[in-house]
Amino acid sequence: MYSSNASDGYPQKPGASAPPPPPPVDGIPVQPMNQSYANFGGPNNPLPPAGLQARPINNMPWSSGLFSCFDDVPTCCLSFWCPCITFGRIAEIADHGSVSCPVHGAVYTVIALLTGCACCYSCFYRTKMRQQYQLQEDPCADCLVHFCCESCALTQEYRELERRGFDMSIGWQMNMERQNRGIPMAPVPPGGMMR
Repeated sequence: MYSSNASDGYPQKPGASAPPPPPPVDGIPVQPMNQSYANFGGPNNPLPPAGLQARPINNMPWSSGLFSCFDDVPTCCLSFWCPCITFGRIAEIADHGSVSCPVHGAVYTVIALLTGCACCYSCFYRTKMRQQYQLQEDPCADCLVHFCCESCALTQEYRELERRGFDMSIGWQMNMERQNRGIPMAPVPPGGMMR
């Protein structure tokens, strides 16, 4: 009496038209993947399908602007005259101490001397740091920021880590020991530090 449609396994009423075939699979997920982990599981936002993971949005603003270099004159001067030191300190913190500041500084210096373009190396650490702290890619792509103004980029990254409670002059290991001894790291107010 009822015909069976092989595509869905349910019997069909006589004279009823078959449902349209499902759309072809093109590899593009139906649900956007740029939602924060905290947004999943609510009544209006079900958990993502198995096998798909949501990626957090990189939307946190930097604690200071790219061209706010003169808000911190000592760091600005260090970044301009000795960028290898500034970069080495930033990279050690971004790498969680797996490679020391002097090694990063030496690699930066060698690249700068051989190619004159150490920004090709330092921009990768800006990206790494941005991903760790979910910071915006602002005002443009990381490589362009470092290529156009290496000193300003290094100064901004250095200040960001300081405002997150790191004492940049003591390195990753000493910062972790200081934190484990119970010496609190300076909290960062939501809008950055104010004077």
